[in-house]
Order: sequence, then structure tokens, then C-alpha cells
Amino acid sequence: MSEGGQDEAPLAARIRALIETAGPLSVFDYMALCLADPQHGYYMRAEPFGAGGDFITAPEVSQLFGEMIGAWLVHAHAASGAPKKFHLVELGPGRGTLMADILRVARLRAEFRVAASPHLVETSPRLREIQKATLDGEATNAQWHDTVATLPGDAPLLIVANEFFDALPIRQYVRLQGRWRERCVGLADDGQSFRFIAGAGELEDADLAPRLLDAPEGAILETQPLANALMQELATRLAAQGGALLAIDYGYGRTAAGDTLQALRGHQHVSVLEAPGLCDLTAHVNFEALARAASFAPLRSRRLLGQGEFLLALGLLERAGQLGADKSEDDQERIRGEVERLAAHDQMGDLFKVLAIAPDTVPLMPFDPV
Repeated sequence: MSEGGQDEAPLAARIRALIETAGPLSVFDYMALCLADPQHGYYMRAEPFGAGGDFITAPEVSQLFGEMIGAWLVHAHAASGAPKKFHLVELGPGRGTLMADILRVARLRAEFRVAASPHLVETSPRLREIQKATLDGEATNAQWHDTVATLPGDAPLLIVANEFFDALPIRQYVRLQGRWRERCVGLADDGQSFRFIAGAGELEDADLAPRLLDAPEGAILETQPLANALMQELATRLAAQGGALLAIDYGYGRTAAGDTLQALRGHQHVSVLEAPGLCDLTAHVNFEALARAASFAPLRSRRLLGQGEFLLALGLLERAGQLGADKSEDDQERIRGEVERLAAHDQMGDLFKVLAIAPDTVPLMPFDPV
């Protein structure tokens, strides 16, 4: 098993004590502590976004991204019959940049803006304050929620989840002697640093796709029970209330073995076991599993698109041309660079996927004929 050291992050001593007392932590529990511990969790204490943080999300790359998402939402609202009231929901809204861009686009469609009640699902008090500052004057009627359970049930929901599901804890299993053993975090021989070990828990073969039964020795398999349960909860709400959901994240479209758990600190990849609570931990999203979790009547998951294909179909190039008109050569070059970053095959265009879910009767561009 691989090993990783860590500087003495405040959370490291607590994790070490938990392991000494109760035994190895599952990857799920380790990831949950690192990201969401109330005192020392990554999202509780840090502002991770932007050049000064640990990573940059698409809304921070360019306003073009948020404008395209806003245009999609305006169309989805119209395709749903233009309800006079609906709840505009963002899951994990970061610094509030995406919501601000969406609402700016919404000004062009008065009926959409008047009908929209913005809701932001955010657990971090620090990020909530940043979001409120970003939305100052743009969304005076915005409401914040700790969980989706408190979202109103009196109107349709239009939900956006950009780089949200990748930050939910996962479980990992390692293939050893023909069995899938749960991967855990334990103490290395020095009693201080952490390492991965095989725990006592197992994944039953009956729970696996047949193509995974012949995985080689040492292969890693990831499951995302929390993401799937949350998607099922959201789909239940959509089935009852109406609306649509758009999930954008990096991930894969078909279940397969592979270790995608990663850590970022200062825009650099570091060991997953290094400085717990001071690094962002994420894993690629299994979109096949997400779609399955939402697959019950009257909802339908549309075909999975790459982010580049999705944005280009919505008019990314045309909007970039408008934005760059009469601008300096430097500004035009910057805009071209932003488009490349968002849509190029070797950047975010293929790695990031887009999943749309709505009732079968609602045509969603660019997924359905409209």
C-alpha cells in the first residue's frame, strides 16, 4: 500500500487519535473529515477558489461560462411552461460567481427574473459570507440552506450543480485475492504519518457489473453512495415539483475500476494523505451511477455531453465574439484563451461532463430537438 506523510495540520493529530482509538478510517470517513470537519475542515476554514486559492472553477475562468448556464436556464424555464414562480437553486456555489452571472443574464428575460427565487445550498459559514458579498444588490431575495431538505416544496426547481458532486466523500475498494476489500487510512510504521491499508469491509460481487469481476490484483474501485443518495433525493423533488437539473463535473460516463481520488494545494497535486484539512480532496464523478439514481418516472436523464460540446452548442463562440467586439487585441486574446480553457478537448472540454435531468415532456437544449 502507498504511504504519504503530512505536515502537522491541525486535523492530523485528531485523525491520528481516532485511528489509534478505533482503528483505520474508511476513505469515506477520512475524506468527510478533511473537507467538512466543523473546526478544521477544508471548506470550513479556507477560501479555496481562484488564483489565490487551490483551484479555479469554470465560473472563475470566464463570465462566458455563467452566461451560457444562464441562457440554458432561461430556455429550460420557457420549455417547462414558464411558471410564474420557481426556485433557482445552486449546490455548492463557491464564491457566488456563477449565480451572479446567471442573474445578470436573467435581466434580459424579465419573466424569468421575476419568477426566480434564488437559493444557495452551502454548509461553509465563510463561503456564505463571500457569496453574500458577491451577490450584493443582485439577489436581495436569496436564501441559504445547509441541505437540500429545506428547499421549498411549493414550486418547480431549476437546479445547477457545478463541481459539486466531485467534492462529496467516496468509498474505495481494492481487489485482493479475488475480493474487493474496503480501502482505509491507517498509521504507517512510524506511528505518525498515514498510509492506505485494506480494511475488513468488503463489497459483494453481486453489487458489481460483470465487467468488474475480472479486475486485476490491486485494482481500485470507487463508489459514491452519498452523491447517488443526494441525486435520488433531488430527483424525487423534481418528480413531485417539476423543473430540471444540470450537473457539470469532471468524471466518466461508464463504471470502471480506477483510482481518481486526488488532492490539490496551491494549484499543485499533492499526496491525498498530506496535510489533512489543508488540501482540497476530490474524486471523478461516476455519471452512469448518477443517472441511474435519477432514473424513475417521469424523469429522464439526457445523453451525457462533454462541457465543450455543451457550451459550443449554446453559442459560446458567438457570445465570445460579441464580448470581444471593439476590444483591444490583448482583451480579445484573453477571451480566446478563456474559450480555449473552457471548451478545448485537451483542457476542460472533454474532461468535464454535463448531465441534464428533467421530465420527458420538457425539451432541453442542446440535448433534445427543440
